[in-house]
Amino acid sequence: MSSLKPVGLNTVFATSTGSSASIPISQLSDSIRVLPEGSGVHVAIGTNPTATNQDFYVGVGEPEEISIGPVGSHLVTGITTGSTTTIDFPEGTSSPFGVGDAVTLTAPDQSTFNFTHKIVSSVNTTSGVDGFFGSRIVIDHDSSSGNPAALTSNNAQLRRSIKVAVKTNSGTGKVFIQQVQVS
Repeated sequence: MSSLKPVGLNTVFATSTGSSASIPISQLSDSIRVLPEGSGVHVAIGTNPTATNQDFYVGVGEPEEISIGPVGSHLVTGITTGSTTTIDFPEGTSSPFGVGDAVTLTAPDQSTFNFTHKIVSSVNTTSGVDGFFGSRIVIDHDSSSGNPAALTSNNAQLRRSIKVAVKTNSGTGKVFIQQVQVS
């Protein structure tokens, strides 16, 4: 029998026959636990998912652990602000994020840089990119105002973020979404 360890915060929201999605969830684990109450749900997971009757089904009172893939996170060493935001990773490292991924930035010492669930528009891994020797990605996020000239935080981190969408076949209820570690 497997054992579960909760990771992060539990997310709860109402369910109905129309697709509804969670708030963005910053990925901290490779699995989520889905538990519906009131009515079973079809589950879709992604950047901005819409659940349909063809998606994975979780019955009432039958919680399921669903793999959401490897945790994508990386230390950020530089930020270039503007109408889009360029993120630099440490020299000699690659980006765990691809075009179309959603990401959330947390810079504890410089919180004005923080953003939630923004889309990666390009990834550049070419050596010597504009004088840099690490990966750079461009985020579809306007950071042109309200930010300092340079990132000085040593703790800035970019994480993949997802949303979980659910819909019932009939009836209403609620669903509990929790990232978990399965052992």
